[in-house]
Amino acid sequence: MNINKVDVIWNYMAVILKMGSSIFLLPIILKSLGSDDVGIWMVFSTITGLVYLMDFGFHASFVRVVSYIWSGAQDLEVKGFSKEQHTLGENVNFGLLKGVIKSMRWFYSRVSLILFLLLASAGTAYLYDLISNYSGGKAEIMIAWGLFCLVTCYNLFTLYYEALLEGSGKIRVIKRISIIGNILYIAFAWVLIKLGYGLLAIVVAQLISVFTIRVFMNRAFYTPENKPLLDQAISTDRKYILSKISPNAVKYGITSLGGFLIQKSSLIIGAMYIPLHLIGSFGISKQIIDLMIMGSNIVLSTYLPKISALRLKNNKDEIRNIVIWGLLVSNILFITGSILFIFLGPSILNLIGSKTSLLDQKLLACMAISAFLGLNSGISGAIISTKNEIPFMVPSIISGVATILLLFVGLGIFHWGMIVLVLAPGLVDLCYQAWKWPLMVFKDFNINFSTCKQVLLKGRLR
Repeated sequence: MNINKVDVIWNYMAVILKMGSSIFLLPIILKSLGSDDVGIWMVFSTITGLVYLMDFGFHASFVRVVSYIWSGAQDLEVKGFSKEQHTLGENVNFGLLKGVIKSMRWFYSRVSLILFLLLASAGTAYLYDLISNYSGGKAEIMIAWGLFCLVTCYNLFTLYYEALLEGSGKIRVIKRISIIGNILYIAFAWVLIKLGYGLLAIVVAQLISVFTIRVFMNRAFYTPENKPLLDQAISTDRKYILSKISPNAVKYGITSLGGFLIQKSSLIIGAMYIPLHLIGSFGISKQIIDLMIMGSNIVLSTYLPKISALRLKNNKDEIRNIVIWGLLVSNILFITGSILFIFLGPSILNLIGSKTSLLDQKLLACMAISAFLGLNSGISGAIISTKNEIPFMVPSIISGVATILLLFVGLGIFHWGMIVLVLAPGLVDLCYQAWKWPLMVFKDFNINFSTCKQVLLKGRLR
């Protein structure tokens, strides 16, 4: 699988532009919208995470499966790999691939419908209660919410395009398309916000961006070379494929649920106890730190399909090289970005005349430390999953439930306020997941001071 530093560069460009979309739009949003509107926008942004929660781990499993097929796998295993697959080269089994595509369409059509029903019922009731004391135009908020539900469900329904392109190693293609989508998002959001459409402007811009991205992804995968081979291939039975994928996908999905509860529930639960303008401050601070996590994680996220392919060949030496460099780059970027954000972030928002402020520096520092633990735990979990094994399902869901309980107790009973939102995820992670999964990766690839020194002295990552 031909993934190299060029793909990393394209990934950086796409993420920088995605971060740039927030940087370009954030001053306009913060100056044009009141703090209550920013708080509602943060709730919208958090609910977007439901796309990957409702995916229930199947996206990561589908990406791995497509990677295996593209690397020569002729069959699928529930756990690990078939020994016969190591010598197959890269002869793509298009019948198996066609069956996977049909399985993805079948799966995503159903979960997107479930998501729509959840958002239209429970989501609408939650939002209506949230804006009960809102002084602005409630009708506009509800129209934006309705459109947001449609965009979110369409994004989930077509998520399989990303799995196909990622799994086939077309990272730079995905990132070029992402760049186009983000440019459209910035342009339309900027114009519509300036015209006074508020939250509706952001949602409409998302709709245009998502639809454009999906159209280009469809064309990028179904090329004149691939499409005839897929059309002519005899599809592997959908039920058989799902029986092979489902066990690990469900485990990964439960893990994703735990991750969502740990990282995202604080804003949703916090909105029940803390005024919207303070939730806006928390949400803006968390969004910027989440963008730093995304930017810091680029190297390893780019190479994950290649790691999956190398797992099939049992090439641990090359995987170790990727993991050591990836972890080093991720941690240096995140620590540097956090220091700059903590000391310069509040001043920059004051400079642009924002109506919504960041959290104070002590809380920002606590949030950054908590995110640092989650970053390394998440990276390690992704690396472990390329082994086609998911050992972190139970710890993840226990941690998620513990986070929610800590939030409700801290906010509802002891009234500790913002400090609970900031510290709860990190405290729970520190009990187990923050050290368990990195340690497992280190043991799996024999990563220690000596091996790190050897890899770093080579001074390169192909």
